[in-house]
Amino acid sequence: MKITVSIARIIVGLLFIFSGLVKANDPLGLSYKMQEFFEIWGLHGFNNWTLLVSVLMNAFEIIAGFALLLGWRIKLFSWLLLLLIVFFTFLTGYTYITGMPKNCGCFGDCLPITSKTSFLKDVVLTILIAFIFANRKWIKPLLPEKLNWWAMLAITTFSFVFQWYTLTYLPLVDCLPFKKGNNLSEKMKMPANAIPDSTVITFVYKKDGKEIEFTADKFPADFSSTTYQFVKRYDKLIRPGKNNEPPIKGFVLSGETGVDSTQFVLQSPYAVVLFIEKFSDAGSKWKSKMEEIYAALNAKNIPAYLVTAEPSLAAKEIAGTKFNDITVYKTDYKVIETAARTNPCIYLLKAGVVEAKYSGADMQQLKKIIEGLPEQEEIFPPTMPAVDTPSIRVGN
Repeated sequence: MKITVSIARIIVGLLFIFSGLVKANDPLGLSYKMQEFFEIWGLHGFNNWTLLVSVLMNAFEIIAGFALLLGWRIKLFSWLLLLLIVFFTFLTGYTYITGMPKNCGCFGDCLPITSKTSFLKDVVLTILIAFIFANRKWIKPLLPEKLNWWAMLAITTFSFVFQWYTLTYLPLVDCLPFKKGNNLSEKMKMPANAIPDSTVITFVYKKDGKEIEFTADKFPADFSSTTYQFVKRYDKLIRPGKNNEPPIKGFVLSGETGVDSTQFVLQSPYAVVLFIEKFSDAGSKWKSKMEEIYAALNAKNIPAYLVTAEPSLAAKEIAGTKFNDITVYKTDYKVIETAARTNPCIYLLKAGVVEAKYSGADMQQLKKIIEGLPEQEEIFPPTMPAVDTPSIRVGN
């Protein structure tokens, strides 16, 4: 029995550590996933707390996993793990049954798994943790008490410091479609192996006060325009497709006139894009750093763009800065949440490929890269149609 319990706790401990580390690499990702659940349940008031809960939950998974491996405070942690896995199983079961949201984000964006796999994984974990809970008397501390305390203190400190670093300087491992090296134009296309949804045209008519549905090949034998009143026509889903969504969705850049200028930006030889989701959360330190970057860009004749979900506030925020004539584009805040895991976040694009990506905390590093680039001769590609870029300059 002791060997079986040891095997079970090693499996559970390692899985919780792995799960916690993967999500700690991107705490905002789990935070956004929690917001999806709250939006589905109509609990919008909890959205302001999701990041704190995400950080605490990720830290707990790491801490609890190590506590299980070390056999430290096993009575406490066996209770906590049992309660946590029951809660997780409820969430993954809800996602599997309802299909909302599409996945629970159990292993973050780096290891997406289906809702069914996630639910089955939690069912197995529930059985293992219940077994550990029932046989916890066989688990003894691996190290002397003092060493266990120091080990757990170090692990706890690491679990929070690591998340502070990824929240400040971007995830160590970027698994998002906007990661360095990706061609954004290509990521906006449908995958080559996409299978579209299978649908059938369905008609809805009213007869004798009741609505009747039928397809084009199954019209009622007594159908006539006098007895049947048309209500609507829609495409009924027969079989859902597979892999039929592009990795990047909704990435549309537009200015005051609403013209789509996305491809203009992505086809530029070089371009710098500064993402700011909310100006109220961005602070002010980024402005002085951006002034230095903007001066270096002007010297190289490289265009820069400010992309935000709050374009109406941009003019006020950049007034008085040395980049107050920068072109401002708007896009959906959900897109910015995926593209920019820090606020602000700055990109260097080369013909739509992400060459460099920095958080607001270290965006000044981009200046050194820009200074090493060749000077650009022109901004508008000769074959580009008119775009919404009212403040772009040609030359310094």
